[in-house]
Amino acid sequence: MFSIVIPTFNNFKYLKLCLESIDKNSSFKHEIIIHSNDGSDGTNEFLKNNKIKYSCSENNLGLCTSINEAVKLSTTKYILYSHDDMYFCPEWDKVLLNEIKKIKHEKFYLGGTMIQPSGAHISLDCGNSIDAFDEKKLLSNYQNYNFFNHQGTHFAPHLVTKNMWNKVGGFSEEFNPGIASDPDFNMKLWKEGVRIFKGLNDFKVYHFGSQTTRKNLVIKKNRGDLTFIKKWGISVKFFKKYYLKTNSKYESELTDPIKNIYYYKDLIINKIYYFIIKILNK
Repeated sequence: MFSIVIPTFNNFKYLKLCLESIDKNSSFKHEIIIHSNDGSDGTNEFLKNNKIKYSCSENNLGLCTSINEAVKLSTTKYILYSHDDMYFCPEWDKVLLNEIKKIKHEKFYLGGTMIQPSGAHISLDCGNSIDAFDEKKLLSNYQNYNFFNHQGTHFAPHLVTKNMWNKVGGFSEEFNPGIASDPDFNMKLWKEGVRIFKGLNDFKVYHFGSQTTRKNLVIKKNRGDLTFIKKWGISVKFFKKYYLKTNSKYESELTDPIKNIYYYKDLIINKIYYFIIKILNK
């Protein structure tokens, strides 16, 4: 059905739980592909013993390169990218498939609704670590907590067709270790005419927030927000506000930004910032 690509960096306990949730809570059979950075914590041995498809590297390549390496092994029509510290709630894939059938074309980017103890679409405390995780509480309550179908999703997990993935060249590796790589991917899809960036309320995942492929690289190596504005001439915040309309209620496909006084005010600020960055980088 889907090729689920998951980058990981010595995060074996979380990855194992993630894979167990996919196996337990999926309605269909999927292709699982892991990119293992290092893997000396038992990850590589586990993947090999369980005949799970994976690529690997001796060092941490960063989020973007890791995802791209995993996608090279995919064989299905759809690419779904997930973090290794996510727990997939029941029938997540049925929700996605039903949405794909409604759209009837390939220009879409479909995301999920994230559940965390705090700071997510839905706040529900089922543990902030794997050792404190209350799976029973999550499965008993996740249907009672709702956000809404929302615009401008740019977080994992997200699903696109492999054809659209290839058209935009996957994740841009200049964003390693990964900060701002998601909105950059969305911007590349936007340039290809994608206007459906839809987060589905009923596609729910619990997220622990460890993100080890990002945290274990020195973030100072790349300020993703600066890389984004140098590349596109606008900030991530501007793109999310005026293009993606992030977290507003989903009503229909997005259209080009409404260019009113507020748009031009923020655009001027963006352009001043852009030119300052260019001057400082010379």
